Parts: sequence; C-alpha cells; structure tokens
Amino acid sequence: MNPTVEDRVPVLVVGGSLVGLSASLFLGRLGVRHLLVEKHADTSHHPRGRGNNVRTMELFRVAGAEAPIREAASTLADNHGILQARSLTGEEQEWLFKEIDPGGGLTRISPSGWCLCSQNDLEPVLVRCARELGGDLRFSTELVSFEQDAQGVTARLRSRETGEESTVHADYLIAADGPRSPVRERLGIGRTGPGDLFHNVSITFRAPGLADIVGDRRFIACYLTNPEADGALLPVDNQKDWVFHAPWHPDRGETLEDFTDERCIDHIRRATGAPDLAVEITGKAPWHAAERVAERYAHGRVFLAGDSAHEMSPTGAFGSNTGIQDAHNLAWKLAAVLDGAADPALLETYEAERLPVARETSARASARSAEHSHPGYSPAPGAAGGRQRGVLTVALGYCYPQGAVVGADPELPVVPDQLRLTGEPGTRAPHMWLRAGGERRSTLDLYEKSFVLLAGSDGDMWRTAVKGAVQRFDVRLDCYLIGTEPDDDLAPEDGTDWAEKHGTTSEGAVLVRPDGFVAWRAEGRVADPEAALREVFEVLLCRS
Repeated sequence: MNPTVEDRVPVLVVGGSLVGLSASLFLGRLGVRHLLVEKHADTSHHPRGRGNNVRTMELFRVAGAEAPIREAASTLADNHGILQARSLTGEEQEWLFKEIDPGGGLTRISPSGWCLCSQNDLEPVLVRCARELGGDLRFSTELVSFEQDAQGVTARLRSRETGEESTVHADYLIAADGPRSPVRERLGIGRTGPGDLFHNVSITFRAPGLADIVGDRRFIACYLTNPEADGALLPVDNQKDWVFHAPWHPDRGETLEDFTDERCIDHIRRATGAPDLAVEITGKAPWHAAERVAERYAHGRVFLAGDSAHEMSPTGAFGSNTGIQDAHNLAWKLAAVLDGAADPALLETYEAERLPVARETSARASARSAEHSHPGYSPAPGAAGGRQRGVLTVALGYCYPQGAVVGADPELPVVPDQLRLTGEPGTRAPHMWLRAGGERRSTLDLYEKSFVLLAGSDGDMWRTAVKGAVQRFDVRLDCYLIGTEPDDDLAPEDGTDWAEKHGTTSEGAVLVRPDGFVAWRAEGRVADPEAALREVFEVLLCRS
C-alpha cells in the first residue's frame, strides 16, 4: 500500500546503500518506525567498500548483525595487509603492513575486530537484519522532491517500476543519497576541501590462473607500481574472481569507452607480470576519490550522512566506516527526541560531533594515500605526507570535545596522536569483560538502547539517583553496579578494577550514552548524586 499525505512516518531515509541500510538497522533496533527508499532495484553487485573497521564492527555486534556479517565475509577472513610490488612475479615487493592486528593487541581494547566484507556481500545482510526488525525498505523507489516546515518533511516518491507517485510525511529525513546528493544540492549546502584526488575504473574479472601466481600472499590489496601499467589488485574469492582498479585520467580526455576489454586485459597482464594470463572481463565501474566535507550536516529537519556529507580517499576504508558511524550517532538522538525524552535541540549536536570527525578523518585518509603511493594519486606539492600514525587512532580513538557531553576537555583533539580509551567524557567508553549469571559480556554490549550508569561502592545512592532521573526526564537509563559483592550486577571477569579502567574511583560513577561514548564522569564521591544526574541530564537532553 502506498503512503498518502495523511500517513506519517517518524523518519524517512533516502538511500539504500551501506549508510542508509545501517541507519535502518540502528533505527529498527531502537524501535523507531521508518521508511527507506532506494532508487536502484537491488543492493550493490560490485565488490567494493570492503574494509569494515573495529568501531563499525562493534556497532554491528551490539545491533546483532556481527555474526551474519562475518559469515558473509568468511571467504576473505584470512586476508591481511597491503602489498606493494612492481609486479606479482618480480622481486621488488614490500608489505606496507602485513597484519591488521599484529600481536593480537586489539583484543585488549575491543570485543570485536576488523572485517573484510565487500559491499555486495554486506548490504544483503543489512537488508535482512533491518527487515527482520520491521524496517520498511523500498527499492526501485526514488525521491522526486521534498519540502519541510516546522512540523516535518513532506516528500514525493516515485516507483521506478510503475511510475506511480505517492506522498509521505515524515518528522525527519536522513539523506544517505551519495556524493552527488540531490538532497544536499536542494538544500544548497556547500562543501569544502581539495576536491577530486584521482579517478579509477574498477574492473571485475575472472582469472583462475592468477591464484597460482599470488600463491600464499593473502593480501587485502596489492598496489602494483609498474609505471606503464599500475593499479590495485583485490581478491574476491582468492581463486578465480578478482578486482583491478586501473587509473583513469578524464582530465587528459580519457573516457570510459576507452577502457575496452582488450585494453583492460592487456593492462592487468602487464601489471601482474603475467603476459599469458587468461583473463575474462566481467564488469567495469568508474569511481572517484575525493576529499570534500559538507559545510553543514543539517538544515531544519533534514540530516546528511555518509557520502552526502563527506567524501574521502579510499586508503584506510575510512569513508564508509565514518558514514556508518554517522548513522549510529544520529539514530539514538532521533530516538530520544521522538520518544519525548530530549528536546529537538539535541539533534544540533549531530553536526557538532560528526562534522569535525569527518574533517580530520578525510585529511588523514588523503595523507595515508600519499604515504602508500596509492595508484593514480599524485598529491599536490606540499600536501601532507610522510609516515602516518596508527589507523586505530582514527578508527577508534576519535573524540567529541563538544556536543552531547558534560565535562569534556574542549582542547581534546578530535583525532588524537595516541589512542586513549580511559573513560574521558567525549571518548568511546572502555571495553572490559564482565560476568553475570555465567554469561560473558563486554561493557560495550551494555550500550545501545539506553543511557547506562556504571557505579561501584556507592551503588545504592546511584540507584536511587537513576530512579529519580528516569521519573523526572522519562529517559531510558539503566544502572549497573560492578564488583564482587552479592548485590552487584556485574563482576569483572579477570579482576580488572572497573573504576581505574574508567578513570574514576570506586565511589565515583560513569555515565555512557546509547552510542557507547562517555557522556559524563564523577571521579569521586558525590554529595548528592540525584542532583548531579539532574543537572547532567538537563544539559545532555537539552532540557535546561
């Protein structure tokens, strides 16, 4: 049944790729009714956007999607690192990095890990998970136009199968409609940044003989640097199906039509160093690497997320991950406002938090492309380069010095030089393993559908304060006492001092947002916990 203007939906999501589908999943988990429309008939068929970083996988873990995603990604589960070589058959070869997590140190700070899952494998999982939660996802449906006023957004939709048009009224609209975002253009939101960095043609091909040449080099990508035939080789199944990113120079008059099958086959053979390799071209798709960030992330009741808000160089896979994390940040805030717990002013913190992250991350992505000499990328003279610090500081260590936090250091760098997950307000809350009734849980598993207060020896006082906050603000708020006493809710699995881990004392408390970021921290005994929480939530929920 098509919606009519009398029908309402709290949230309309425009765009059904990774970010839009993730928004649908996160909204569904929070019980927010929504409609997603995607102009294409189906999910992506091209193997791209494969790197899902540890923070993204933490979000999918809590949303119940990590296991099916890893199952979909099982073929490439043993692929690690980026190789740089003049060819696959020559001696000039160097691992830019060989292991994503050398030494296994990541397990100390996260219950999840990196996952190599191509977009064409990941998107169907997200569709299935979102629909299981009741998400209304409509493919072959495009946004024709929209208007907004103080009450909401009125959108006209068109079925690309039947041509039938319909109207839907939403309280809010999320534009996850890609780098050429018609929604952003309609709003007149400009973008800043260097712009286009380089252009590639992504070539899918079948070459069973390539597996013997690659051998046991299970890379994520191999940058092939033959100056006469450079490019990036990516495995799809490590056997017969592969992807090759060939540099494309439209500024020199090159067109897509110039990339004939014959040219592509010759290029792949020369790049790999296998002149007799049997190659069957199965597809071609252009893509553009750019560094651009929207000047604003919101206009009234319309919000930008993903590529509509930012474009990034592909090195490090920061773009799609940043977009998925945009959607997660926005979802809990929309839920709080739609529930009536928060004032709509809370939604202003979406831009305050996510826009600086995008600016810093996009700059790091371009610098990483320069460091890795990504095929096709020739950075401008004077552009940032040199050895970049660990990718974890970008993927997991980004901070919110401003926004829906209380007590954050305004001088806190948005992307730090060193990873610090010590419970500071504005940072991702620390991970530690807990036990409850024989069940093993990470602290991160507690954060999704409510604010969470962690406390210790003054637990009874904090429990009373939490009850008062729930009654006063009608907010979703849970309290967990951590310790080894019978009345405690959760026990540290390995004897870790939860308070020290979170930068407080046993008499203090830590308040964590639904997205897993520390909202506020009491570093010692508080004379009146109920009054303290009241003041904190007046700020967090913009109710003061």
